[in-house]
Amino acid sequence: MLKWIETTGKNEDAAIEAALLQLGLDRDDVSVEILERAKSGFLGIGSCPAKVKVTYEVPDEPEAAPAPTPAPQPEPVKAETPQPAAPVAPAAPVKEEVSPAAAAPAGDDAVAKRIEEFLTGLLEHMGANATPRITVDERGSYQVELVGEHLGSLIGRRGETLDAIQQLTVYAVNRGLTKRVRIHVDAEHYRAKREESLERLANKVAGKVVKYRRNVTLEPMNAYERHVIHTALQDYPDVTTYSVGTEPNRRTVVAYSRGEHR
Repeated sequence: MLKWIETTGKNEDAAIEAALLQLGLDRDDVSVEILERAKSGFLGIGSCPAKVKVTYEVPDEPEAAPAPTPAPQPEPVKAETPQPAAPVAPAAPVKEEVSPAAAAPAGDDAVAKRIEEFLTGLLEHMGANATPRITVDERGSYQVELVGEHLGSLIGRRGETLDAIQQLTVYAVNRGLTKRVRIHVDAEHYRAKREESLERLANKVAGKVVKYRRNVTLEPMNAYERHVIHTALQDYPDVTTYSVGTEPNRRTVVAYSRGEHR
């Protein structure tokens, strides 16, 4: 289920950052729409902040169970005068025991096993001779490296097959979980190589944007690739980035920020 919030800031980046702090999410977890650009005005007169709309996904809420029908109440009965009871010795306190299963936290191994089982079955179905190697980084994200030989078919053109495998894994593993886990799937270190290529592209385009003071819209990219562009240019002088369009044709715009330094 998709939800959204609107936030403001002195510029587009500040408004986006305010939304991310409020939601506790990363840039690649949301879609951003620029509603109003910041205006500096003259001597502070007529200035207005930037306004953005940030859309994010939350798990579907289960349907509420119908309220139980109240049982009919019995007719009131006239109470008899109680007889004094013999004093009863206080019971000894009972030490409450906690079931080990209830106290045990949901460990990372359960999720990792779920990832391994799904990917092993998927790879067998695809006829791929590869096995998943799973680690957890410091942020709690699951990093999956597909290990094997000749994995080009699992990567696909510009990583499209690898992206599809990752999306299926994320959907299958998170289904039924109360807290969403992040899963990144890679093969032959394709992500790192692609990231370096995108960073070079981002800086090259940013240089042209500043030189000619004209915005440049990049080709359609997935959320991960757009996040790389945003991160690469977040400190680039006189440049800001935002995304437009809808999936799968959502694009990143590298825009001239009119001399505003971040």
